[in-house]
Amino acid sequence: MNQKYPWANKDLGQHFLVNEEVISNICHDFKSQAKAIIEVGPGPGILTQYLSKIECPYTVIEKDLRFKTYLEEWISNNQIVWGDALEANLSDLIDSKSFPKKDIWMVSNLPYNISVPLTLKFTKASEIKFMTLMMQKEVAERMLPEGKKASKNMNSLMALTQTYFEVQKLCHVDPKSFLPPPKVDSSVLSFIRRENPIFPLEEIPSLEKFFKKLFIQRRKQMGKVLKLHFPQEKVEEVLSTLEIDSRRRAETLSLEEVHKLYKLF
Repeated sequence: MNQKYPWANKDLGQHFLVNEEVISNICHDFKSQAKAIIEVGPGPGILTQYLSKIECPYTVIEKDLRFKTYLEEWISNNQIVWGDALEANLSDLIDSKSFPKKDIWMVSNLPYNISVPLTLKFTKASEIKFMTLMMQKEVAERMLPEGKKASKNMNSLMALTQTYFEVQKLCHVDPKSFLPPPKVDSSVLSFIRRENPIFPLEEIPSLEKFFKKLFIQRRKQMGKVLKLHFPQEKVEEVLSTLEIDSRRRAETLSLEEVHKLYKLF
């Protein structure tokens, strides 16, 4: 890409993606399935120029006004929502744009410093069925572990996102793929919302509260950790019922086991 970009604002976690293969992977992920697209943090329009050509309703959320002239090369001003995505009411935005109430595709090169709260915010929006999100590799591995760590990497973020989405890795992104290059590797994850999640979205606050207790010391013996938050008799009863050894670490739990623990506690 020869297009010139403004300086990247480090306070906003800006790194401009310039790898054409990665750009193509992202922009084709749910191209044929989405009925509407929301892009968060489009910056100077690197993905926008491709996503905006897909024949469905499209809007972006951007807080950096410096990108106005860049974005208006590809989309109209009424397709741009100026503001902080963390503070945006996604349901109200979807209503205001007359978007369909389902099969919406969320696309974002997430700022590293707010990638987790944004992902959780998107998870709570039932209208969003598909997500293609780029984030720091270490954060991605907390949602979708790789290699030898896969069997002992369960954590609160993974349990919550995988309760509501099927998650897959779309591609790895090295620092040279950005301008300026970040100091860390990145990953792009692909999410498809589960049609019938075991718990309704209204239970997310309760799930978050329980997962925080369960995983706060996930490398310590689970029985001891749970007894810090629940009566000893209750802990022993639940673990016995589920045939889970109290000496196990929470990080070794399967998603099914996590769900069963939540139900009984």
